[in-house]
Amino acid sequence: MENPIQFVQWLRSVAPYIHAFRGKTFVVAFPGELVMSGALPVLAQDLSLLHAMGIKVVIVHGSRPQVEEQLALRNLTARYHNGLRITDAAAMECVKEAAGELRLDIEAAFSQGLPNTPMAHSAIRIISGNFVTARPLGVIDGVDLEFTGIARKIAYETIHPILSAGGLVLLSPLGFSPTGEAFNLAMEDVAVAAATALRADKLIFITETPMMSDLEGRDVRELTAAKADALLKSSVLPPDSAFYLQACVKASRAGVPRAHIVPFELDGSAMLEIFTHDGVGTMVSTENLETLREATIEDVGGILKLIEPLEADGTLVKRGRELIEREIEYFSVIEHDGVIFGCAALYPFPKEKMAEMACLTVNPEVQSQGDGERILKHMENRARAAGFEKLFVLTTRTAHWFLKRGFMHANVDDLPKDRQHMYNWQRKSQVLIKQL
Repeated sequence: MENPIQFVQWLRSVAPYIHAFRGKTFVVAFPGELVMSGALPVLAQDLSLLHAMGIKVVIVHGSRPQVEEQLALRNLTARYHNGLRITDAAAMECVKEAAGELRLDIEAAFSQGLPNTPMAHSAIRIISGNFVTARPLGVIDGVDLEFTGIARKIAYETIHPILSAGGLVLLSPLGFSPTGEAFNLAMEDVAVAAATALRADKLIFITETPMMSDLEGRDVRELTAAKADALLKSSVLPPDSAFYLQACVKASRAGVPRAHIVPFELDGSAMLEIFTHDGVGTMVSTENLETLREATIEDVGGILKLIEPLEADGTLVKRGRELIEREIEYFSVIEHDGVIFGCAALYPFPKEKMAEMACLTVNPEVQSQGDGERILKHMENRARAAGFEKLFVLTTRTAHWFLKRGFMHANVDDLPKDRQHMYNWQRKSQVLIKQL
């Protein structure tokens, strides 16, 4: 290992996600193109790691290119109407053949167990069956889609015990009717129906499409369902990307908290999307994930985790848990998807109409994204709302950052009298004051 310290820091940084996701249900869906690209073994390794972390995983696979291959082998021509496959009896046989082969490939991938691989010592059982009830789409615009259907019900009451017992559930793009007929379904439709019925915490599409971009060419990483609708209406997205985004919006509106679109061309993209702050794909949520708010007692652990490294290297004065608990009303935090990435405290000196901002900290992983400035503005607004006219900071290492944001050098004598008595002459912190 070239850099063990970096490894330990990384492992600590993902720990909050591991704690947050343990026992949660993820529906992971991928198209047949992923299998054709040879990425299935690696994806199986990544999903088995999620399973080992205590995450309940439901897998949904697509089969479009495999069905096309089966049609070509039989000298049959694929027929479509408005992007939907017209599945006649002959095409349905191709759908069944493709789904059967893919199921075997997926089961084989999760049966890996060679030493010195991520699957070593794993014993994962894949369970599949007639979990999807479907109905035919019928006649659209005068065209009979025949055996092309839509998911009507997911057997969640059967799937939940399987997940709780440690199994993975595999859903193919096939559904069955009470009359015993089989229907060809869209992978996206099955995935949304499963995530909704199972009340999944995440729906993750691992796709053949690249990272989405907006009209200005900027990467689209996070969207509320409403903003995703607006992006779809702009018609800037390629058809395939738009189709995935529509599925995410549908899932979000049906109560799935997070829906992700992640390109599979990047190795480990699912893990990077789940366990890093910005991810590598596009996430649709029911609401804005990042909030800047006043802290509560439940945030003490997250604040301690942020400030402890800076206390250790002397950047911040050491504070114990008890002190932070007593002073939690002074703190504000910036939270992203349940994880605290920044904090600051505002200590009042009402007699002089001054306030001290202390403990301004941002996670090193996201320090270049403007969160520090956002916290500063929030604390300034909080101070103004409380009637303070000046904001001051004491710092040993970040004076230049504050000077660029309107603070001015001052002396210890310019501090409130009570704060002067507490000034640590051994640290010799610089005093900086800003007029509000």
